[in-house]
Amino acid sequence: MWCLQNQLFTLCIALSCVSSAAGMIQVSEYEGKDVNVSCPYGVGYESYEKYLCKNDCGNDDVLITTTETKRNRYSIYDDKKTRVFTATISDLSRTDGGNYWCGVTRNGKDIYTEVKLKVGQDSCCDLSTKVQSYETGSVPISCLYESKYKNNLKYICRGNQPSTCLEEAVITSDNEQNGQFGLTDDKVSSKFTVTITGLTQNNSGSYLCGVHRNADLDVFSAVELEVKEWCCVKSNKLSGIVGRPVTMQCPYPPQHWDNRKFLCKGDRRNNCTDMVTSQSRFTLQDDVSSSSFSVTTTELKAGDAATYWCGSDSQWSPGNYTKIQLSMQRSFTLWFSLCLLYCSY
Repeated sequence: MWCLQNQLFTLCIALSCVSSAAGMIQVSEYEGKDVNVSCPYGVGYESYEKYLCKNDCGNDDVLITTTETKRNRYSIYDDKKTRVFTATISDLSRTDGGNYWCGVTRNGKDIYTEVKLKVGQDSCCDLSTKVQSYETGSVPISCLYESKYKNNLKYICRGNQPSTCLEEAVITSDNEQNGQFGLTDDKVSSKFTVTITGLTQNNSGSYLCGVHRNADLDVFSAVELEVKEWCCVKSNKLSGIVGRPVTMQCPYPPQHWDNRKFLCKGDRRNNCTDMVTSQSRFTLQDDVSSSSFSVTTTELKAGDAATYWCGSDSQWSPGNYTKIQLSMQRSFTLWFSLCLLYCSY
């Protein structure tokens, strides 16, 4: 059967029979996965026994043969029409990596083909690039690669699990636009860039930049994206009394000292009404020395209870404005008068 069992036992040992392999098969997979080792053989050997072995292919080194089809984590199938037998190793561990041999039993010296199995760790990476941006905006994620991979498939996925990254990719270089994800590949600088638009805080998390390799495990680099709340210098809650004045304080970046300052009213910053220009009850006063301005409102009305935005940047850049939530309560005098009126009955 195997070389260590046939009549050339001694000769095989002397010549290291497994080293006489023709060609080599390279296989790569991740720990925890199953791997198929496909072994072609020549015409005329369809009915011969085949096997997968390790080391010197002695009795203890044979993992599976076509006479048993399954043993522990190993199974085998011989497709005699295509003259390829396939051995499967299930639930890979890192220790499964190494050299194997596809064997065909024959009288005299068996036929061997060397197999190199690489088992990769299914996590990545020791280092990651930190990227920050703000919700509603966009962010480019740059992924460097070796120039020899300029024509390979590039992609990006969420998480840090290499084994499923390609099948779960949010975008690949074969499809350069997918919803909020866009991909461009600069082959001159060996860098592909994934741009995410319309950011939300749900986009925060781990990403893997991947380069696909047909004969080996893919190459990855890790990115950690943090999408910050599209917010302001600060967010305040303010309470006013109907019929009384109230003042809203609005800090701004020092470099905006000569920018136009504004206060607008509305639930959304991109669809609000400038109150200083539209309402005479609102008066703005700028204090450049303290990098802040104030807006005073006389004779508050119940309808003034709302969300306000005060800023110094018409482009609404993150961090350059203040959000104020103004609530309203009736004056104590009016409340007391009503109480006396109804309490006398």
